[in-house]
Amino acid sequence: MKPLVDGFSTRRTVFTGGFGTQVGRARLGHSSPAITLGYYAHFMPEAGSKGRTAIDGLVGWPDRMLREVTATRYIEPLRSGGSVPGIVEADDLGTYVVKFIGSAQGRKALVAEVIVGELARALGLRFPELVLVHFDPEIADEEPHQEVRDLHGASAGLNLGMDYLPGAQDFTPEVAARCTVDPLEAGKIVWLDALTVNVDRTVHSSNLMIWPTLGIAPPRLWLIDHGAALVFHHRWDGADPTKAYDFRHHALGHYSPETRAADGELAPKVTEELLRRIAAEVPDAWLAGEPGFATPDAVREAYVGYLHARVKASEAWLPTDFPSREERAAEDALRAAKTQQGRPSWLKRVPDLHGKPAAEQDWSVHLG
Repeated sequence: MKPLVDGFSTRRTVFTGGFGTQVGRARLGHSSPAITLGYYAHFMPEAGSKGRTAIDGLVGWPDRMLREVTATRYIEPLRSGGSVPGIVEADDLGTYVVKFIGSAQGRKALVAEVIVGELARALGLRFPELVLVHFDPEIADEEPHQEVRDLHGASAGLNLGMDYLPGAQDFTPEVAARCTVDPLEAGKIVWLDALTVNVDRTVHSSNLMIWPTLGIAPPRLWLIDHGAALVFHHRWDGADPTKAYDFRHHALGHYSPETRAADGELAPKVTEELLRRIAAEVPDAWLAGEPGFATPDAVREAYVGYLHARVKASEAWLPTDFPSREERAAEDALRAAKTQQGRPSWLKRVPDLHGKPAAEQDWSVHLG
């Protein structure tokens, strides 16, 4: 296949001959599709989405943020989170991490993923492209684990996919210790999290990744996983757009986030028009039946109203107080000492691993 606009599908099509990563792996002599993806994703990390946007215009596809694809091959489940997403290949030759509608987190987690993720992208933050994925459980009929099969069976139809970042590395405390993050970039991410009430980006659960990790392109910080954001939509009648939340232990707190500068730059961009455009991307089926709302459009307007009111009230909730790396280390040591003191003598010999991941997550291992 000849490459089209702006290196379209560089890693997925040009190097694999248009047949997907498995065939490309065989043609290139790689032992794993993860190697194929890892080697060639670095040339133009953002070329795929740019090229697809250009091609969408050429072929007359509608001007939407979220494309629709159909899953054609199920590769493997990801067990790093409670929702057990799966890696799939789709009919656009893309590879995606799919979050299933039938997971325990429910459809509101997918709604939050769309609204926060697309808002992040609209504000210029790095977040993988989202797509709506039509999923037929039959393509995963060889999955051996019954609980995963049950999840697939409950997720036939429209699900949410996130562009797979091959070889991406979790932004763990160990990785963070050797990384530098621009204070303004850190401030923008903290600002977005405070706006969308995303308290699930902490030191030991950052929901941040470093990518690419191979090749010539410099590694950059990417946002992932916003299913726990928008906590107000679990109780609409108690939603207060001026409420402040504790972000002192945000994953980027020790990079001196310039949240006031971020507020000055980003707040004017979060208009009602932008919020309505983003909310329109959420499928009706994920909004239908919400208690207290007559139609999906009424729910969309509730999201728009809350977030726009919260933007205008940013002075009330803007986080500005962050502990230094040394202060946080002292707090961690004090907490560990208190935990150790409260243990019985026989348990004091067991190392305290609270809040620390057992192993560094690397999505590419699931493609072997």
